[in-house]
Amino acid sequence: QVQLVESGGGLVQPGGSLRVSCAASGRIFSLAAMGWYRQAPGKQRELVARITSGGTTTYADSVKGRFIISRNNRERTVYLQMTSLKPEDTAVYYCNFDPPASYWGQGIQVTVSS
Repeated sequence: QVQLVESGGGLVQPGGSLRVSCAASGRIFSLAAMGWYRQAPGKQRELVARITSGGTTTYADSVKGRFIISRNNRERTVYLQMTSLKPEDTAVYYCNFDPPASYWGQGIQVTVSS
């Protein structure tokens, strides 16, 4: 009944920028904290950015100062603006609630490479 659909990924050169988007269904969206997660090959999925229902944001140290998370409660959408991208940012990016629901969307591939 609840859907999480990521979009906007792709290939970008080091130092470049990219914005990924997440459309989430459900009436509770506006009340829930949302997060962006990523999983690199051979690595565990990790939370990189979080935004509360009121708009308070937190970031993993690895992305702090480079990524910005935002949300539009009316559109039930959460965004991740990524700048100064590094090859180590290469991963599949997922959105979910924080704490996450037991289900996940397909994620979106972000590849940072020359």
